[in-house]
Amino acid sequence: MSVPLPVPDVAVNFVPAKAGEMLILGPVKMRILEDGSNTAQRLGTVEGILPPHTDGPVAHWHEMHDETFLVTKGMVRFHIPKHPKNPEEKYIDAHEGDYVTVPIRAPHTFSNPTDGESRFICTMTPCFYVNYFKLLSQIAEAGKPMTKEANIKAMACYATLPIEQGGALA
Repeated sequence: MSVPLPVPDVAVNFVPAKAGEMLILGPVKMRILEDGSNTAQRLGTVEGILPPHTDGPVAHWHEMHDETFLVTKGMVRFHIPKHPKNPEEKYIDAHEGDYVTVPIRAPHTFSNPTDGESRFICTMTPCFYVNYFKLLSQIAEAGKPMTKEANIKAMACYATLPIEQGGALA
């Protein structure tokens, strides 16, 4: 005879479509859906909102977290820069419904080169990179593009390394 396990007392978290902390990162907006406080820091989730013709961050890789991206509106262009194990630049045009996985140490960046707004849901495991977006929102000027220097400085606080053209460190 098996002994039933007690039912865990863990709450389900619900974020309505118009809720979540909205961060302004220059022209880009990030809506925090899960900051890790409901998942023992295992998972963070944001919605990215990219205006038309918007560049993303400098090309980079993460040393301590994986990311996934589900495009929910428009098209997001993922750029995989040239580096020693990738002799040619690659572009992935991810459209609504497309899903991209970026494992730890995979060089990448993204942009919206289109005439329309693009949106994506991004997960981060573990969640600590949500704080990168919070830091950027404190140093960014609303509506103005993020400077490369500010972006690199913020990335350095969260185990993320930039790439220059040709694969060398910035």
